[in-house]
Amino acid sequence: MTRNMRWLATGSVLAAAAFAASPAAAAGTAAGTSVTNNVTLDYKVGGVAQTAVAASDTFTVDRKVVMTVVSNDGTTISVSPGQVTAVTTFTVTNASNATLDFALSAAQLAGGTAAHGGTDNFNANNVRVFVDGNGNGTYESASDTATYMDQIIADDSRKVFVVVDIPLGRATGDVAGVKLTAVASEATAAGSLGATVTQTSGANTAGVDTVFAEPGSANGNVQYDGQEFAFDDYTVSAAALTVTKTSRVISDPVNSTTNPKMIPGAVVEYCIAVANAAGSATATNISVTDTLPAQTTYLSAFGIKVNGTVTGSTCNADGASGGSYASGVVSGALADITAGTTKTLVFRTTVN
Repeated sequence: MTRNMRWLATGSVLAAAAFAASPAAAAGTAAGTSVTNNVTLDYKVGGVAQTAVAASDTFTVDRKVVMTVVSNDGTTISVSPGQVTAVTTFTVTNASNATLDFALSAAQLAGGTAAHGGTDNFNANNVRVFVDGNGNGTYESASDTATYMDQIIADDSRKVFVVVDIPLGRATGDVAGVKLTAVASEATAAGSLGATVTQTSGANTAGVDTVFAEPGSANGNVQYDGQEFAFDDYTVSAAALTVTKTSRVISDPVNSTTNPKMIPGAVVEYCIAVANAAGSATATNISVTDTLPAQTTYLSAFGIKVNGTVTGSTCNADGASGGSYASGVVSGALADITAGTTKTLVFRTTVN
């Protein structure tokens, strides 16, 4: 074998080795891969075969930076006023042909239509971003502590959680929209976020160039800027409770139950009616506390009736015995009140 042919064979083996070490994936051939192409020229002179002439060309695959950010929540996240640790979930994918870090940040919308409809009309509190630490897709404060994506290989992805607290006082239908942004960063060292990736300017260089290749989208993502974002939202489902307190005279020591009057010695029935508006969230753990006026005395023989009903504007004394009285204070717990329903607490006193 001639020297040229030996060189050609060696070059072919090296090229094969280069391809074997850098298999192509969905993101394409890995950045930094050397791609060698060989050519062989065979010819004759006077009918006699001459020594083959060989040549080759090698180039280095450049870095194509692409990432995607998508919301995993098919609908808005329903939250309660005062709820802490409300979570939306995103998936960030490194669709580049190189390992990258990704800086992550969350921002709130400033009005406008939210991702799942409705108009953004409030900001959540304590907005945080965490990466899924164990890959189970569920936010867990003990394990999901990283705030950036570290050393993400080509075609790999991570779940990312935006975690917020919902202010008290929000009404049913209030919406808070959030945006998660991922910025391509250099994967220089495990355990630390690298510098923001910059695109190579000018002509193709001898080294590994960087090209931003994200396509942009109708939601405002800009084409070829090295970052992507997606939207999600929280919608408040609140209880809308109203409390109505009424009294009626049951009897008096002169007229008994016939046209009784509010005179000393009269028996007066108090009713506390708690209503939850239609379309509201169920109210739970309802506690009622009522301090009696000094001019009245609690009627222990009647006791306290809880979870009764209302007919029109009149409370029915049909609740179950419950509650307690101590030191001039009547108290009792009501069962859960669903949307569009009313429950009562009823007790009686005498006028001093």
